[in-house]
Amino acid sequence: MRDSIKGVASDIKTSAHIVVFTGAGISVESGIPAYRGENGLWSKYDANLYANITYFLQDPSYYWNFFREVRYPMLKKVKPNKAHLALAELEAVGNLKTVITQNIDGLHQEAGSSSVIELHGTTRTIYCLNCSREYCMDEVFSMLEAQIPPLCSECKGNLRPAVVFFGESLDPQVLRLAFEEAENCDFLLAVGSSLVVHPAADIPRVAKQGGAALAIINKQETPLDAIADYVINDEAGKILPQIIQSLKYG
Repeated sequence: MRDSIKGVASDIKTSAHIVVFTGAGISVESGIPAYRGENGLWSKYDANLYANITYFLQDPSYYWNFFREVRYPMLKKVKPNKAHLALAELEAVGNLKTVITQNIDGLHQEAGSSSVIELHGTTRTIYCLNCSREYCMDEVFSMLEAQIPPLCSECKGNLRPAVVFFGESLDPQVLRLAFEEAENCDFLLAVGSSLVVHPAADIPRVAKQGGAALAIINKQETPLDAIADYVINDEAGKILPQIIQSLKYG
């Protein structure tokens, strides 16, 4: 593993355009559970309902109760972990151009990453389906004390989070930007993603096919391990700081 860390750091030093692709695994280390398999309040709500656009449009109160009881308190509590912070540092000391993420928690930006493509949107922004006015989480959480579901203060329209629900397509423009970054990079680092959800999982493959080096850091095996230049099966919060140290002092 030490050789892999040194190898990744060495390749980063000589790369002019680095892209990082992140999945749920990097945020799990901050205490954000994946959709399924968690005890407590999180399991009280069914992801197939609160994250489904058809059900949201039928009964938005289900999502907003989940937001009030689970999502908002969790996002107010969690902080960027060592992996998020290491990627922000990589932007400062290396040639990291863009972070492409499947996550909706905003932790990359909170850690200091300045260029983030959010494939699935962000749960931190909420907007009116009628007039498009935007709200922050704190504003909407306050609204929920008086009314569920919350309504726009301007036009009384229904509100929704700026996320891609199950049953919705990814924003074509966002997806195009992500694939352009993959095509233009010379090193792609995939972190905390199972690389099984398409089309997002094709981004590292496109980078590799375009001649970029590919490194994968994930606790479990992925379908792209066979074509990767480096595979490290461990926690990102443990490995990424070591890569930064090797890059700076190695």
